[in-house]
Amino acid sequence: MLIMTTLTVRPRNKKELSAIKKILEVLKMDFESNDENPYNAEFVASVLQGDEDFKNGKGVKIALEDLWK
Repeated sequence: MLIMTTLTVRPRNKKELSAIKKILEVLKMDFESNDENPYNAEFVASVLQGDEDFKNGKGVKIALEDLWK
């Protein structure tokens, strides 16, 4: 009997992803892999740059009560 289910696995790096794929291959399990990043590379870079800027004190904090003024 074939059992199908979806597992969401979030490897933290390419080494972990490779290890997971190898395990599935050794177990002779069928799997699908979508290694494509669904996000535009420029968008990802700008978000990461914004996070870095904020960590370096370049961000602006707005008090919640001032948000809608």
